[in-house]
Amino acid sequence: MGYIQWGAFAEKVAAYPHMLWTVPDHWTDEEAAAFPVNYFTAYLRLLAGWHDSASGCWPDSSRAHSCRRRRRGHRGRTNRKTFSASKCTVHLRRTKKLARVKELGLQHAINYKQQDYEEAVKNLTRGEGVDAVFEMLGGEHTAKSLRCLRDFGRVIQYGTATGKPPQLDVRALYAKSASVQGLWLTYLSQKPEIMQPAWIQLSQWIAQHKLTPVIGHVFPLDRATEAYKLLQEGKNYGKVVLKI
Repeated sequence: MGYIQWGAFAEKVAAYPHMLWTVPDHWTDEEAAAFPVNYFTAYLRLLAGWHDSASGCWPDSSRAHSCRRRRRGHRGRTNRKTFSASKCTVHLRRTKKLARVKELGLQHAINYKQQDYEEAVKNLTRGEGVDAVFEMLGGEHTAKSLRCLRDFGRVIQYGTATGKPPQLDVRALYAKSASVQGLWLTYLSQKPEIMQPAWIQLSQWIAQHKLTPVIGHVFPLDRATEAYKLLQEGKNYGKVVLKI
């Protein structure tokens, strides 16, 4: 299994050796295809949000809030599996999806169509806020994410799915001594010194059967339009895989 930024629909592609990994014996090809982008992104977000690089340790107890829209549902399940040692909150649009993610161990689920997630996070943390927000919407959600933080909290911005520039007033960081950090897997994937340690940790969790991609639908390539429509309508649960 491997990672490339472009050309994923091609019959043959070239990939850098450090971005190729052995498929676990107990995984299907579909599970292997679903792994690299989601799990490396989730792990590196976790690293950016909490890991103490000086001590090499994770905090004993942390709280995270993850902002995403319905189209990114598989990332929510990836986050939950990767953040298994932390208290995690995810907000999605569809109640059925939230119920299924809770089966994976999610502590708090927020349906953002039914309640304001900023207010919900405030209530869940008794006004204290969360340690980290993983934000990929942009627009007003960046500002809302900042307001969800506790003191010295961090927003990890890894996308702008709304198509709108993130609303960020640097002065808003002062009140909580907060910070905002960007993350882009395409850039980080070019650095073996980052990807290799990440793979070592992820492969250990895979060997322990703690990580297994959730496959929702598998389509042949000639039904790619149908697959994209499923994503567009937010009806998928888990990864949508195209077989070439």
